[in-house]
Amino acid sequence: MNASAPARSSLALRRIALFEGLGDACLDRIAADCDWRMLEARRPLFTRASVGGEVYFLVSGQARITTYSANGREVAFRDCDAGAHFGDLSALDGQPRSADVVTLEPSLLACMSPKAFLALLEREPALAMRMMRSLALLVRRLTERVIDLSTLGVHTRLHTELLRMAHEAGVAEDHSALIDPMPPHVALAGRISTNREQVTRELGALTRRGVLKKEGAHAVRITDVRALEALVAAVRGD
Repeated sequence: MNASAPARSSLALRRIALFEGLGDACLDRIAADCDWRMLEARRPLFTRASVGGEVYFLVSGQARITTYSANGREVAFRDCDAGAHFGDLSALDGQPRSADVVTLEPSLLACMSPKAFLALLEREPALAMRMMRSLALLVRRLTERVIDLSTLGVHTRLHTELLRMAHEAGVAEDHSALIDPMPPHVALAGRISTNREQVTRELGALTRRGVLKKEGAHAVRITDVRALEALVAAVRGD
């Protein structure tokens, strides 16, 4: 898995959101406790139901948390950028993995054993509190997703996902938002539990209405985020 043996760096760990505010001595100890790995794109870190409770800290690159249904359809949970962490659920409860994780691009990761991670939470109460808040946010997001998948049609689920990406990218003063790069249609389908053909059809409809506009080979601009919000609100009854 290791493309090389990258140097352990407490400075690099300052990019991890979970470690915000930790002192140099603490970060130095964390760096020493981690196994550092440089992985190529499309390399699996672990798969659903596999054993092992290591926690991964994504120093650079991008990874996807996903899984697959019995018929092989991908169900994508989220894409993680540099600064994210994952694998903590198995470290906390000792159970097998609940999802697959694969790198999307060359990525540098620091990997910590479950024993070292639990000891870290005991040493740093502020970090343990941040961890609890992170888990609470995860539960809230998964609850919202279950509600959306149970109550909304494909087009509204897609509109909601586009809005999420727009707000993550940043909405400009003219109420537009540039999504760059735009995820492949198959990746969007995995996020909203549908197939690629339906995503392509719905994106085409939004483009014909002028809500979406391609910019270059990989980017898409939402020309009016307010119009997309109105479409979602009309269905939700907001």
